[in-house]
Amino acid sequence: MAASSSSKQSSQLLAMLLLISCLVGAATSASTMQCHDEDQAALMAISDAMGNSPYHFASWTPDTFCCDWSDVDCDAATGRVVGLSVSGDGNLTSASIPDAIANLTSLRNLTLRHLPGLTGDIPNSLSRLADLAFLTISYTGVSGPVPSFLSELASLVSLDLSFNSLTGAIPASLADLPSLSTIDLSRNKLDGPIPATLLSKCSGGEVVELYLSKNNFSGGIPAEFSGVNFTRLDLSRNSLTGDALPVLGKGKPLQYLDLSRNDLHFSLTGVELPEEVSFVDLSHNAIRGRVPAQVASLSNLQLFNVSYNRLCGVVPTGGIMARFDAYSYQHNKCLCGTPLPACHRYGLF
Repeated sequence: MAASSSSKQSSQLLAMLLLISCLVGAATSASTMQCHDEDQAALMAISDAMGNSPYHFASWTPDTFCCDWSDVDCDAATGRVVGLSVSGDGNLTSASIPDAIANLTSLRNLTLRHLPGLTGDIPNSLSRLADLAFLTISYTGVSGPVPSFLSELASLVSLDLSFNSLTGAIPASLADLPSLSTIDLSRNKLDGPIPATLLSKCSGGEVVELYLSKNNFSGGIPAEFSGVNFTRLDLSRNSLTGDALPVLGKGKPLQYLDLSRNDLHFSLTGVELPEEVSFVDLSHNAIRGRVPAQVASLSNLQLFNVSYNRLCGVVPTGGIMARFDAYSYQHNKCLCGTPLPACHRYGLF
């Protein structure tokens, strides 16, 4: 009986050892499959071009698999590098965006963020990244134009080139991208008109966001924007003229709207705001008319600012209006009533 028990234990131990051996072998095999030679070579070239910063590239060594490196993501099925994110490195000095990035042919997400030492133009080589869906180059010293080759990236969903030193106009060809639904070009030195059909290919079910604040854009808000279902729209701190009617109106999914610090001229009287909106800043323009009574019924509205305009008449009361103090209405032509001074001073009563 003892011999039988001992034999059984030995068999169980042998089975366990075989299982462990198989698991180790599978893990080793998976690790081997995780990193393609061309991806590893491309990443090493990127490290060299960016100065081998110890902050980011300490784990990038030839004797380890690149899918284990920091800032690198790989596809579990193919083992190809699909994500590269390098950010927050103030030690990087006088480097340009490496052309070697384009050798990561399966890349879907590229983020270069908070790298003040990253300079030069956005290289044309990135046009080879056919699968790229998310491109972020933000808070850098990158300059030059918004490149027209971006319209060749047919898979692009989100484009963030904010907080750089880009100049020139927005390429009209960006409107050709079938999947692009988010654009952030804020805090650059861009100018010219906003392309009329920008983001016009987005269907009604998509979240559509556009951020162009603090540039030098001129002209009007495109009439074609009336057909785009924006959820967030920031065109503040430019030199836009005309009216904002294309992006206003009931039934739109707009939640955030900032058109402040432009030169918009239109009447607010009778304008209806989207029912779900939570943030509206129309301050520092030349808007005339009255504050619509409908504002009082917008239950989601947390910020409403129409200061520094040419509005007149009585501020609506009731509903949510108690949320907004005099700051929301100051420096207008003749707005009056709570929370502003009484209307008799303007002869309105």
